[in-house]
Amino acid sequence: MAEPTTAPGAGPGAAPSSPPDPGAEPEQSLVRAVEVTRRYGDVTALDRVSLGVRPGELVGLLGPNGAGKSTLINLFCGLRRPTSGRVELLGGSPADPVRRRGIGVTPQETGLPATLRVGEIVDFVAAHYPRSVARGALLERFGLSGLERRQVGGLSGGQKRRLAVALAFVGDPRLVFLDEPTTGLDVEARRALWDAIRDFHSGGGTVVLTSHYLEEIEALAERVVVIGQGRVLADGTTEQVRDIAGVRRVTLTAGDLPELPGVLRAEREGDRTHLLTSDADALVRELVRADVPFSGLEVRPTSLEEAFLTITAGSEAA
Repeated sequence: MAEPTTAPGAGPGAAPSSPPDPGAEPEQSLVRAVEVTRRYGDVTALDRVSLGVRPGELVGLLGPNGAGKSTLINLFCGLRRPTSGRVELLGGSPADPVRRRGIGVTPQETGLPATLRVGEIVDFVAAHYPRSVARGALLERFGLSGLERRQVGGLSGGQKRRLAVALAFVGDPRLVFLDEPTTGLDVEARRALWDAIRDFHSGGGTVVLTSHYLEEIEALAERVVVIGQGRVLADGTTEQVRDIAGVRRVTLTAGDLPELPGVLRAEREGDRTHLLTSDADALVRELVRADVPFSGLEVRPTSLEEAFLTITAGSEAA
């Protein structure tokens, strides 16, 4: 993927552009959507989305609740059909069981039988694949060693979530979809799971994940896709998505500041003030022109979180 793309209204300073390339040719994409629309009654969850994921990519899907992230993953996995448009998985239909054996999935919510033991569930899932990862190696990778004989009902919430994620990797998949994989995990468990995902990716695996933790997307994803109002608003590296937002953070030490043009958001942290602006140079010139005493001036690129908020806010306004 060469250039970032953005939809009209995606954020200050972002020039409108055409929708992203639907993932090039089929042989170059493990999964792709082409002009896909999905409706639930009168609600349009996805609106003419085109998106492809190539082998070896680690893609983070970002978007507010209801943006269409889970719907897109369900279409890719064959759990839903598009209202219009086309979805391809591993060169064929996502409804084909043979294609689906090449992927692993962890949905947002999982219900594992409480009376089954951990080892029994892993073996049951593994039996559905032509080849599988050894049970011991899998449980060790996800911090579940020694729990093979523990009933699922006796696991902690974090252990259940780690097991649900581990099951996505049982069948030695080429492509894994992880929908909010670290929900409910503490910081230590979350970072251990990050290491497991990185290990799979470094071995050539392809990952598509959603997360409400922007720190997670920033730490893992090589490519970020922002979805809002059922459309792709931005698609690029983390740095490219930041640039699409066209926002800079200006930080300084000062007293009360006058109303300044071009400030999108202001935050106070101790004696430091953080100003988000689409034109940092103009803001600094205005501070000097207004004879505002200040010190410790810093201008830096926005964070992924700030860029995400700017892009999605721009979409809602549009």
